[in-house]
Amino acid sequence: MDVGDSPLLPDSILYEIFLYLDHVDVLSVGLVCRQWHAVARDEFLWKELFYRYYRVSREVPRHPAAVSWYEDFQRLYDTIPCVEVQTLTEHNDQVLHLSFSHTGYLFASCSKDCTVKIWNNELAISLLHSSNMRLYNWSYTQFSQFNSDDSLLLVSGVFVGPRNCSSGEIAVISLENFTLLSRVRNKPYDVFGCWLNETNLISGNLHRIGHITSCSVLWLNNAFQGIESENVNVVKRLFKIQNLNASTIRTVMVADCSRYDAPDLLLDYKEQLAAATSPYQVFDLGSDSEEEEVKPKQKVMPEPVAQASPGGGSGTAEDGLQQFLDDILEGRVMPVLSERELETKVAELLARNRTKPPELTQLPTEASNKKKYLIFTTGCLTYSPHQIGIKQILPHQMTTAGPVLGEERRSDEFFDSLDHVIDIHGHIIGMGLSPDHRYLYVNSRSWPRDCVISDPMQPPPIAEEIDLHVFDLKTMKEVKRALRAHRAYTPNDECFFIFLDVSRDFVASGAEDRHGYIWDRHYDICLAKLQHDDVVNSVVFSPIEQELLLTASDDTTIKVWRSPRTVRIHQARKPKPRKLLFSWLMNQKS
Repeated sequence: MDVGDSPLLPDSILYEIFLYLDHVDVLSVGLVCRQWHAVARDEFLWKELFYRYYRVSREVPRHPAAVSWYEDFQRLYDTIPCVEVQTLTEHNDQVLHLSFSHTGYLFASCSKDCTVKIWNNELAISLLHSSNMRLYNWSYTQFSQFNSDDSLLLVSGVFVGPRNCSSGEIAVISLENFTLLSRVRNKPYDVFGCWLNETNLISGNLHRIGHITSCSVLWLNNAFQGIESENVNVVKRLFKIQNLNASTIRTVMVADCSRYDAPDLLLDYKEQLAAATSPYQVFDLGSDSEEEEVKPKQKVMPEPVAQASPGGGSGTAEDGLQQFLDDILEGRVMPVLSERELETKVAELLARNRTKPPELTQLPTEASNKKKYLIFTTGCLTYSPHQIGIKQILPHQMTTAGPVLGEERRSDEFFDSLDHVIDIHGHIIGMGLSPDHRYLYVNSRSWPRDCVISDPMQPPPIAEEIDLHVFDLKTMKEVKRALRAHRAYTPNDECFFIFLDVSRDFVASGAEDRHGYIWDRHYDICLAKLQHDDVVNSVVFSPIEQELLLTASDDTTIKVWRSPRTVRIHQARKPKPRKLLFSWLMNQKS
C-alpha cells in the first residue's frame, strides 16, 4: 500500500522513535533517517513499527478512518495536544471546571475563588469577562455549560443559606451583555444541572423522608423565568425518584439519541468491520421551585421496573407491610433489624405499587429525532454513587407548557421508575459523553470484588487506581476493557468529582496525581501525561479542534495544550526578522 503524498515525519521525530526502539544512536541518526525515508512507503514496515512502538495488541485492527499505517502513526504521534503553549493565572484559588462553547470561540472556567470567567479562544487566549458570584451569597462556582446556540451560560455553584447551611444554585448568564437572567435552586449542589434545549435547563431538589430515605425531584426550568409573563409556566416537574440507603441523584446530563446512527467512531471492532463493508457508512475523522414534603409511602427501585398492582390498589403493599410487622412482633424475623435496616425494608414494601411504570404508549419510535436520555449517578446500597440511572425524556416533557406538576397525578401519588440502571461496583467520580452521544465514559474507583455492604453509611474502601469504563448507550452494555493509568488518593467520604472529556479520537481525564491523561479511543492506549503542580480537576477539548486541550488544577492555573503539528504550523506563520536587510541598512547609514 502506498501512503501517497502524505508528508513524512520530521527527522527529529523519527530519531526519537528509533532511539526508543534501540535502532540507532546519535552518530548514525542522519544515515538511518535517510534510509527510512527511502522505504517509508512500505506499509509492512509502518505496521510493524506501530505495533511495537505503541504496544498495541496485534488483534486490534487499524483505525477505520486511517488510509494507511503511516497515517495513523502520524496521527497518534503528531496530533496529540501535549505541548504546553500558555498558562492562565487569572484565578486566585482552585480551578474546578472548564467548558467550551459549541462554536469553540469561547470557554468558561469555575473556581473556588467564586468567580466564573469567560475567555476568548484565540491563538493567544485572553480573558473576556469575569462574574463574582459572592454577591449572591455563593461560596464557590463548580460547573458551567453553554446552551446549544451559545447565547446563554449555565453556572452551578454552592451558596451559604440560613444557619450557614450549604446548598446549590444555578445561575443563567446572557452572553450578549453578561447580565444575570435567573437563579434556580439546585439541591444537592452536586446535581450540577444541565441544558435540555436552548431555553430550558434541568435542576434538582431533595426532600428527606426518613433518616436514610429521601426523594429527588428533577425540574425543568425556563432560563428566562425572571422576566417571563406571569401567565407563562417557568417550571415543570420532570421526574420524582425515591432514594434508599442515603443515596441521592447527582451529576445530571442529557444524551441526544438521534446522533447514534451517525457515530464519530464505532468502538466495537466487529461493528467497525461490518460498517467498513457497507457502502453507506462514512467516517469523517479529519485532523480537524420547591415541592412540599411527601409522605414516606413511595419508592422507586433502581432495579428492573416495579409494576403497579392490578387496578391501582394498594392492598398488596399494605398486606406485605402488615405481614412484615407481624413477623417482627412475633419474633419470626431474625436477627432483629436495626433502625436503618427497618426504614429501608418498610420503604421497599410501601413502594411496590407506588412506582409509576414506563409510559410505553408514549414512547417515541426509533425514527424519532427527539429521543433523549437523562443520565445521572445514583445508588441503592450506600450513599456512595455506584450506579448510573437512565431515564428517557419524552417529547411532551421537553417544554414547561402544561400543568406544573403533570397532567395525570398528584404530587404524592407515586415515584417514577428508571428505564435502565448500570451498576459500576465502585465509587463514580466522573462521567462524560462522546461527541456523538453514543458512548458514555465513566471514571470510577472500584470496590473489593466480593465486598458486602451491611451499613449504608459505611461504604466499602475504594481503590487508588481510577478505572475508565465505556458504555454503549445504544445497547446499554459495556464495551472495551476498563482503561487504567491515573490515580486518586482521597478516601470514600472525601472523594470528589473529576471531570473528563471525550473528543472524536481521544478521551482525557484529570487525576489526583497532578497529571492530566490522554488516551486513544480506538486503540485503548495512554498517549500523554500532562504535568500540573496539584490535582487536575477538569479537562476539555475544543469541540472544533481536538488538537487543543485545556486542563484546570488546584494549583490555580489553567494550562493550554496544543499538538506538535499545530505548534509547528503556528510557528511557521510568525514573520521572521529580516536580519540581513537590517544590517545592510545600518551599513548604508554609516
